[in-house]
Amino acid sequence: MSGTPSTATALGLILCHDCKRLNDARNLKAHGLCCRCGSRLHARKPESLARTWALTLTACLLYVPANVLPVMTVLMTGRSEADTILSGVKALLIGGMWPLALLVFFASITVPVLKLLVLIFLLLSVQMKSHWRPRERTALYRLTETIGRWSMIDIFVIAILVALVQVGALASITAGPGAVAFGGVVVSTMLAAISFDPRLIWDAMETPHEVD
Repeated sequence: MSGTPSTATALGLILCHDCKRLNDARNLKAHGLCCRCGSRLHARKPESLARTWALTLTACLLYVPANVLPVMTVLMTGRSEADTILSGVKALLIGGMWPLALLVFFASITVPVLKLLVLIFLLLSVQMKSHWRPRERTALYRLTETIGRWSMIDIFVIAILVALVQVGALASITAGPGAVAFGGVVVSTMLAAISFDPRLIWDAMETPHEVD
């Protein structure tokens, strides 16, 4: 008995992208619609790799201005001061707010980089038809898809600061171009994760593994 689990395709089943119901593959051949919700069935997400690559590369390009350009500008008593993500983390550390500084650093620097690296790794492994640990790669994808939304915490912090400062009439805070670029990074990586079809990982398991 093989240690590799059977795939839905091998069992003659196809998953609906909308309601997640497993359909008989004959539905796809007959009328192409899900028997529960009536949505169009696809054996795999259309152009999954091309879309994911495009969105991932877009996020990589936006990541540079997101960290170089100021994410917010503070105007107080006639003086204007712009902060990038890293300078903001430094200011939080100097102010003794190290838990918030670590949270912002992890969510705004570490998570986006790791997510981009994971997406690139998964894309390359699928294109190379790798047989290496499909369960672990699928779990890694699920984890990446889940934690991606927490990268927006930096934008949330800016929004909270703006609200608090404006209410207190202490100063004026405006979002900078870095915040826009960072939002683009987060949205692009989230869409890239949605576009990626993890079933492509298992498709390689149905092909013979070459042994040197």
